[in-house]
Amino acid sequence: MTRPPARNGAARIEELRTLLAEANRAYYADAEPIMPDSSYDTLMRELIELEATHPELADAHSPSQRVGGMPINGFRTVAHALPMQSIDNTYDVDDLRAWHDRVRKGLGLDDDAPTPALTCDPKIDGVAVSLRYEGGRLAVAVTRGDGQKGDDITAQATTIRAIPLRLRDTDGPVPTVLEVRGEIFIPNSEFARINTEREAAGEAILANARNATAGTLKSLDPAIARARRLRFVAHGRGVVEGLPTPTYSGFLTRIKAMGVPVSPLVRTCDTIDAVVETIESFRARRGELDYGVDGMVVRVDDFDAQRTLGATSKAPRWCIAYKYPAERGTTRLERVDWQVGKGGTLTPRATMTPIFLAGTTVQHATLHNIEEIQRKDLHLGDAVVIEKAGEIIPQVVEVVPGERPKNATPVAAPEACPACGGAVEREGPKLYCVNPECPAQFREKLKWFVGRGQMDIDGMGEKLVDQLVDERLITHFADLFTLDRDRLLALPRMAEKSVDNLLAALEASKGRGLARVLAGMGIRQIGTAAARTLARHFPDADALLAADVETLEALPDFGEITARILHDHLHSGAGRDAFRRLRAVGVDLTSQLYSESAPDVDSPFAGKTIVLTGTLASFDRSALKERLETLGANVTGSVSKRTDLVIAGESAGSKLAKAQELGIEVWDEDQLNKMLASATN
Repeated sequence: MTRPPARNGAARIEELRTLLAEANRAYYADAEPIMPDSSYDTLMRELIELEATHPELADAHSPSQRVGGMPINGFRTVAHALPMQSIDNTYDVDDLRAWHDRVRKGLGLDDDAPTPALTCDPKIDGVAVSLRYEGGRLAVAVTRGDGQKGDDITAQATTIRAIPLRLRDTDGPVPTVLEVRGEIFIPNSEFARINTEREAAGEAILANARNATAGTLKSLDPAIARARRLRFVAHGRGVVEGLPTPTYSGFLTRIKAMGVPVSPLVRTCDTIDAVVETIESFRARRGELDYGVDGMVVRVDDFDAQRTLGATSKAPRWCIAYKYPAERGTTRLERVDWQVGKGGTLTPRATMTPIFLAGTTVQHATLHNIEEIQRKDLHLGDAVVIEKAGEIIPQVVEVVPGERPKNATPVAAPEACPACGGAVEREGPKLYCVNPECPAQFREKLKWFVGRGQMDIDGMGEKLVDQLVDERLITHFADLFTLDRDRLLALPRMAEKSVDNLLAALEASKGRGLARVLAGMGIRQIGTAAARTLARHFPDADALLAADVETLEALPDFGEITARILHDHLHSGAGRDAFRRLRAVGVDLTSQLYSESAPDVDSPFAGKTIVLTGTLASFDRSALKERLETLGANVTGSVSKRTDLVIAGESAGSKLAKAQELGIEVWDEDQLNKMLASATN
């Protein structure tokens, strides 16, 4: 392309910005390129040169800003104005039809009323994000995170050519506020290119496109996102002001006109039968696409109907994802390695002859435990059937009959821990390293200890834990709280602000209390629920250490095995040393729940063992569990003869059936609300 004659700098800059934005829209939103890549690159270079010459005309929304700026120190957390909920899913057409029946019932439709229009979108296997535009300009891009809040990835999003930095004014004025929800992903062809380059450079290849996308967005260097050529496709909305569209399909049409990419494969159906036909016809086509698709999202098209149907605490009632069955392939089992978990669990990991499956090269798979290995009679050298469960996690399904080599040897259980050489014991289907000082266990325990739900130390991610352990800056939980600022600053990618934030988070975590400390220590059989039970019955760590096995066994849902494992751990050298050292660095080992252990005897929940099942629309599950425990209940995860009460929400399944079989009392959500009201009056 020949450069046009020189002209006024401001006018040419604006012209170039318009041309490049239009090229992006044509390529990504319309799938109809208007210029070759070489011409695009020539115009981009000209724009960058002109903007450098005229810094007074800088614009953060210029297409030139997609090249990626300086690395950032960390991610800012942003709350979603409307929650980004997950979507219920099914692998069964009958379940899909049952969902449709619930939709009709929720809308009050009789048998003769027409079915509301439904849309079918390919469910792209990427990373869900929300793009917020204000006055037509991209204001912020946020990952879904936990649904309530996510990471600010605006710096990364601005490098993605498919994401418009400014919306086009086409069929009308751009909306005042527009939140577009969608999926960022790496195309299969691009993923293959990245791995080819990494392999040539002697770097480890990336496992799959989705994980590569997530890792790219988590990178603090936006230039990495630019280099990996991510894509974006819209599939929903959040807050919208000034864009009156009554339907989802109409919304997609409008935002496409503004330059936002939408899938050309979205279909609108008038009946559930048409939906099933669409799903089946797309099943064979998905292998032709240049990106991973693991199902179809079916939703009610009309926004008013969506509002009528509403949502549970986790997912909207007006949509469902139909997931395609996992893809299978056949390969050879070459080796089995044993990985050590935080509780000492030895998990077998298979290495196989590489096979291309569901869009990625698979070489490793989980074998679960020694019992599964023996049940499947696995031998090294066997031909095995591999399945990608949920299109993500590879598993060995079975041995191919009649294809075992003569020299095949059975997969044997390790006689010693592969990490420390310590003793290995079998307990049911699992193998455990019973050495409490095993370094591999400690690494995994430390990652668990700092996580949410345990000590909740913001800024202490897995990579940093690995660095700290590898550098031997941490050999014990207590070492976290004596980390030196200068030593942290010397680590790669640790700037002053991130170090200061980390040290502040460490200091704040000291006050979490006994329940969090116990939950974080990675003691076998002691998860969050068991840790809270202990904290309700013992005022501090000293009282817990003084308890004998019989006292522990009498606690709700403990029993002899759990009591013995806990007692042995607490009275081992490592167990006593852990409490001593944590106390020495200022960690609070008193219980913040002990005062709640003697609830009002008139509470209808006092002393009851309760199981929650199904979806409870009025409650967050963890908050309800905590509230019931405050009122004296013991909330457990499974139904048994010791269960006093089952609280069943929408779509309750096997737990409800077992409760009915055992004759256990069952409450619905209305009854729960009434009893909670009486308990707090």
